[in-house]
Amino acid sequence: MRGATPPRRTTRSAVPAARPETPARATGTGHAGAADAAAGQPHRLPVADLLLLAVSVGGISLSAPLISATAAPALAIAFWRNTMAVGVLGPYALLRHRAELRRIGRRALLLTLAAGALLAVHFALWLPSLRMTSVASSTALVTTTPLWATLIMRLRGRRAAPAVWAGTAIAFTGVLVLTGVDLSLSPRALAGDALALAAGLAAAGYLLLGAEVRRTVSTTAYTLVCYATTAVLLLAAALASGTALAGWDAGTWGKLALLTAAAQLLGHSLSNRVVRTLGPAVTSTAILLETPGAALIAALWLGQMPPVAAYPAVALILAGLVLVVRAGRRG
Repeated sequence: MRGATPPRRTTRSAVPAARPETPARATGTGHAGAADAAAGQPHRLPVADLLLLAVSVGGISLSAPLISATAAPALAIAFWRNTMAVGVLGPYALLRHRAELRRIGRRALLLTLAAGALLAVHFALWLPSLRMTSVASSTALVTTTPLWATLIMRLRGRRAAPAVWAGTAIAFTGVLVLTGVDLSLSPRALAGDALALAAGLAAAGYLLLGAEVRRTVSTTAYTLVCYATTAVLLLAAALASGTALAGWDAGTWGKLALLTAAAQLLGHSLSNRVVRTLGPAVTSTAILLETPGAALIAALWLGQMPPVAAYPAVALILAGLVLVVRAGRRG
């Protein structure tokens, strides 16, 4: 959502794995919860994994402010973020998953390529929005991915619990309030909001396609092909639009490397690691802290303070998303 990550949430990076992971149970407790339940004991969350989840949220929260502070075009940032990630993951994937990469089926490959295309659209829309509206507004709107995923699944015939629709209504109320605030500020801020919303929709498609692929393909193999596709498409878009892909100072390259490490690799990779023990409900809800985390970092680092009227809107969006994520995972 920001970052972008293999589908466990929102997002988009890899955890080395020798075989496809088994999803945690829909109860949101994961393997640790199942063990406690079998023993008749209260569920205890592993402290070490909670600490890793906190690091993950911190890395993801750094994404939006770091993009805003990087003196490079949005398409160039998106391209190098994915290209650097492929450069890090590629040697490991080719060494440990070469056989799997060779035998990926036609359907899985096509779905992976489609997911990579949607991820490219996500980055191409979201990164420019960070230059047009506030970090808080852009991040809150792009994290509406669970809402779009719910709507897409409903169109495909899947029913949702009443709490999911209640959360969707609350979150979209917050969206309307937030866009109204930004419209009063400037049409440019409103356009940035629209881009962030569309980026959230693209991320929902990316996550749903990826979830289907990962039934039979490991995270590492899927992510390598997906990120490589995203990088190639962003390269084509940058060349077609005449976007510069080099020529910056060392500080800018350092920020690009930090963005790749913090958000693309560290942040989302850790969230995918702990989801197996903490469960999807805990992990997905915690990652929603990206919005206030990014807003706090932007305020302290960039001096970017959203208007006072925007805070209730962001709170509504987060409250709605928490309802959707928790009710959806239980169902």
